[in-house]
Amino acid sequence: QVQLVESGGGLVQAGGSLRLSCAASGKTNSITAMGWYRQAPEKQRELVATITSGGRVNYADSVKGRFTISRDNDKNTLYLQMNSLKPEDTAVYICNFRTQAMIYEYEYWGQGTQVTVSS
Repeated sequence: QVQLVESGGGLVQAGGSLRLSCAASGKTNSITAMGWYRQAPEKQRELVATITSGGRVNYADSVKGRFTISRDNDKNTLYLQMNSLKPEDTAVYICNFRTQAMIYEYEYWGQGTQVTVSS
């Protein structure tokens, strides 16, 4: 079992910055990939950024150049640095971990942290 807890959300004005954290606890060995997703009211959940255990990163076009995903393996923590925030970035941000156990893959989700960007 893996437990994920996000933090760092809040209210910020357009053009500001926030740094989100996702701390993992439990059986965190064999992590294959980590990522951030977001979901706004009446919209589907969308991928924001991902990073594999090997360090390969991927970003949604809407955040490329503004957001940076990173990780601290010693602390089992995932980060998302968000700069030049726009009102369109307003959403609940949710972290995601994927792990491998034998031939099985498992997926874990946090509860999310609210990010609100005012104009």
